[in-house]
Amino acid sequence: MITLGSEDSIDLLRTLRMASYGLLISGPSLHIWFNFVSKLLPKQDVVNTFKKMFLGQAVYGPIINSVFFSYNAGLQGETIPEIIARLKRDLIPTIKSGLIYWPLCDFITFKFIPVHLQPLVSNSFSFLWTIYITYMASLKKAYVDVATSS
Repeated sequence: MITLGSEDSIDLLRTLRMASYGLLISGPSLHIWFNFVSKLLPKQDVVNTFKKMFLGQAVYGPIINSVFFSYNAGLQGETIPEIIARLKRDLIPTIKSGLIYWPLCDFITFKFIPVHLQPLVSNSFSFLWTIYITYMASLKKAYVDVATSS
């Protein structure tokens, strides 16, 4: 049997933050995004698949990552200047990591998976991504330069 030591206890508030993000933001936004992209580019040929991949990396990825960091930081009580500092520190590295991870996931999803199942498949790929992005979100507050935040 596997047990958690006291130093390895489950952070219930963090778990609830992540669950609420998935329920209220990630799930609905993926549903809307995949339906939008499939109507904009209905064919599942290679050219349209690459167009969908590009749109995901250029539009959806930066927006949803910004929302994730802002939502999570806000629920942790960070101020607007602290959230902005966090975005300045963490968003670009996260997007760069996404450019490594998501293209293959998106290619498989857009090329081979029926539209109604795409959010489910994307969520399956999100398992590993969520480990990374929650690590990024758990980093200490970003430094706020008081002179420039006023």
